[in-house]
Amino acid sequence: MSKKWARHIIFLIVIGLLVIGFGSVQPATVSKGTVTETSNKKMYEGIKLKSALIGGGTYESLYEAIPKFEQETGAKVEIIFKDNNYNLDKKLTTDFTANKIDYDVISTHSNQISGYSDALEPLDHLFTEDDLRDFSPSILNAGKIDAKPYMIPRLADISVYYYRTDLFHDEANKSKFKTEYNYDLTPPQTLEQLKDISIFFAKQGKGLSGTQFAGKEEAMTGRFMELTQAFGGDFLDEKKNVILNQTGGLKAAQYLRDLYAAGAMPKGVVNFLWDEVENNFANGKIAIYSEWPGWYSTLDDPKSSKVAGKFDVVRAPEGPSGIHPGWGGVHGFAVTKASKHKEAAAALIKFLTNAENMTNESKLGATPVRISVWEQVLSDAKTGDERKQNFYNTLNTALKEDFRTPPPIKQWIPLSNILYPYLQKIIVGDMSPQEGLNAAASEITKMLELTR
Repeated sequence: MSKKWARHIIFLIVIGLLVIGFGSVQPATVSKGTVTETSNKKMYEGIKLKSALIGGGTYESLYEAIPKFEQETGAKVEIIFKDNNYNLDKKLTTDFTANKIDYDVISTHSNQISGYSDALEPLDHLFTEDDLRDFSPSILNAGKIDAKPYMIPRLADISVYYYRTDLFHDEANKSKFKTEYNYDLTPPQTLEQLKDISIFFAKQGKGLSGTQFAGKEEAMTGRFMELTQAFGGDFLDEKKNVILNQTGGLKAAQYLRDLYAAGAMPKGVVNFLWDEVENNFANGKIAIYSEWPGWYSTLDDPKSSKVAGKFDVVRAPEGPSGIHPGWGGVHGFAVTKASKHKEAAAALIKFLTNAENMTNESKLGATPVRISVWEQVLSDAKTGDERKQNFYNTLNTALKEDFRTPPPIKQWIPLSNILYPYLQKIIVGDMSPQEGLNAAASEITKMLELTR
């Protein structure tokens, strides 16, 4: 063989080895938070995630961040349903019962998740300890069933009382109230004072009602539960026997009935849900009422509220039992068991509940459930205006001392669906508290026995 051909063969062998060698090199992997990308393809490119989410009010702002998730991961997110919590729960319950689930991620709530946990994916294999370390343990537990996480929290909820400072500080109002009730007009410290104040302002006329409550669906049931507890009662005893028709419940029902009969609440109160009660206060029609923290920014915005800058908040007034009303709950996200893209669905939830997005929601009044974010919110409040400082301090006290969730039973919503129509009849005077609660207790007991 000539030297020329030998050199040619060696050259071809070298080229072949180089091609084989370079062909085996994989594209570099880049870690980016919860998202992993290659130089050629994003991690969830080609995946379409469908979601059913809570909507309305300040819930909407979070979803404006979804395009960032899509850009980072390559996934596409379609919101196929969005409505208030009650309509969302009805859809989820209907779909899960009929096994017609065409979505991957849902909004859910600690009060409701037990009702359809069988249709949800346990998240312990999709979220590591590090993923969950920053969440408040007690809040995280609200989304657990049999010690496994089924819901990742978005925000915590407990109400404080919003009151009109322009009305409470008005000298004429203060003088009239002192003359009639023989004590000073200040934010109420007890439920009895709340009743006095509500009746007083309603008597002033000018289209003003003293107070209001959401008057239907689980909204009514939850408000009644916290009042029942403040009057020394509860819905169920330790053995899960129904006791809401005993002394505490009877006093709470009579309390609501008395407010309505005195004209202290609007005539249409039994038709109100969250949007209606917020709108009434925003339009200057209510003197004081119980409201969730997430509405604070909307109510303090002159573009959406006539009472912006004219209200403050106070801890829920104490009941005769020494308990402050404290119906608490946790909003969050879950992955459906039917999802074909569980890892991508979990990535979306990690994104929606990350520190950045939670911080942004907290600026609108949402109560953050990451420890780091909540600590920063409280720190920032120290240098803010006095009203904002009071808002967060009051909220912090309520979370620490008053937070109580409904009984952890799968039948919570069915229980509510039985109870609230009787409460409506009691409030408007169609049934006595004893008659209405006895009937409700009897039906609830039968339902619990049939579904245990």
